[in-house]
Amino acid sequence: MPRIEKDFLGERELPDHAYYGVQTLRGKDNFHITGIPMSEEPFFVQAFGYVKKAAAMANRDLGVLDEKIATAIIWGCDQLIAGKHRDQFVTDFIQGGAGTSTNMNANEVIANLALEHLGHAKGDYHVVSPNDHVNFGQSTNDAYPTAFRLALILRLESYIEAIAKLQAAFAAKTKEFDRVLKMGRTHLQDAVPMTLGQELNGWATTMGEEIHRLRESQQLLKEINLGATAIGTSVTAHPGYPSLATRYLSDITGIEFILAGDLVEATSDTGAYVQLSGVVKRTAVKLTKICNDLRLLASGPRTGLNEIDLPQMQPGSSIMPGKVNPVIPEVVNQAAFLVIGLDTTVTLAASAGQLQLNVMEPVITFALFTSIFVMENAVDTLREHCVDGIQANAERTKAMVMNSLGIVTLLKPKLGYKLCSEIAKEGYAQGKSLQQIVVAERKLLTQAEWDEIFSLENLIDPEFTQ
Repeated sequence: MPRIEKDFLGERELPDHAYYGVQTLRGKDNFHITGIPMSEEPFFVQAFGYVKKAAAMANRDLGVLDEKIATAIIWGCDQLIAGKHRDQFVTDFIQGGAGTSTNMNANEVIANLALEHLGHAKGDYHVVSPNDHVNFGQSTNDAYPTAFRLALILRLESYIEAIAKLQAAFAAKTKEFDRVLKMGRTHLQDAVPMTLGQELNGWATTMGEEIHRLRESQQLLKEINLGATAIGTSVTAHPGYPSLATRYLSDITGIEFILAGDLVEATSDTGAYVQLSGVVKRTAVKLTKICNDLRLLASGPRTGLNEIDLPQMQPGSSIMPGKVNPVIPEVVNQAAFLVIGLDTTVTLAASAGQLQLNVMEPVITFALFTSIFVMENAVDTLREHCVDGIQANAERTKAMVMNSLGIVTLLKPKLGYKLCSEIAKEGYAQGKSLQQIVVAERKLLTQAEWDEIFSLENLIDPEFTQ
């Protein structure tokens, strides 16, 4: 049987099974933007459970919230922390009101859970009120960003683990290909020899750097404005509430949160989100470069570089029989482009803050959660369906090295830049190999000297010779 709830705008009918209330329903009806409700990010729901629990514990200790009511609220919060009732979080990620609909969604769900725990009916708010009890000493403007920061910290753990696994996959291939000689290239032209293992080791190293940058950004998220209430003056909050609620939040999450030194500044500042978004974008840019390299190295196969073979995932054409495309690097590229665009969204939203509040935080929330979610899936996809299955075409890469004019660089210490340039020009113009010119025709080196300079060991790890 439906129930009737009212706010100062009037009455609304809610289904009896709904734990959310009238203010959530208004938000649900008002904002049809992404079609993605808050329930799709489990860490955000869980984070609201933690924040509201810490608030209830602090207000109980300070004597401003009845212990019986506080205990019931804490019980309701624990349900959310345990992953229950996620389907009750129905507000769209992008909304007007700086997240008020989402904050009230949490308040109403927790209040109704507390009411049932105490033996009362949903909507019996004179016993446990979403505003007067669950939200006591709080505002959307401190509860929402605190929950957002906590949820980002939790979400980043999973993302960092995915990057660490990709780093390990590149490291394994580094070892597997440590004796595969190939030509290095700059400007898409032959440069000097290296190993395929060295190339992949560079990718492993760059992924490790991203983990460090993400950890740094994670630290910035630990400064919170809990207790700032509306604009940072802590209006309606007990004087001891901000520090005590922050301490409780640290205790129950195991994350060391820091109360901002200037709550007015912290309430309007979104700099931590800008930095995190920039780091996520930075990883997207790096992965784009890696995927472009994978596509080049696997190009052909017969008319391209064909230095490596990628796993064959699906037929590549509806018209060309036998064609196989590098679909995994392609899809990761596209995921990276989306993230790069979402970083622009974060930048614009952060710059749109006015006076004591940035009301654009919901779109920052959507952009960051989407970016991290998409990037984690892209990283896992690249590792599982591409990197783990890369094979080297070692004979081809070695033959290309020995046929390249770029290896003349190794002769520069002995023969000098000018003479080496003449030799390279002759080889290019007449289609001769360097060995033919240097050893057989000009007799600038003996065969033994040539073999020493161009041994596999010296090509892989060149020693200075003069």
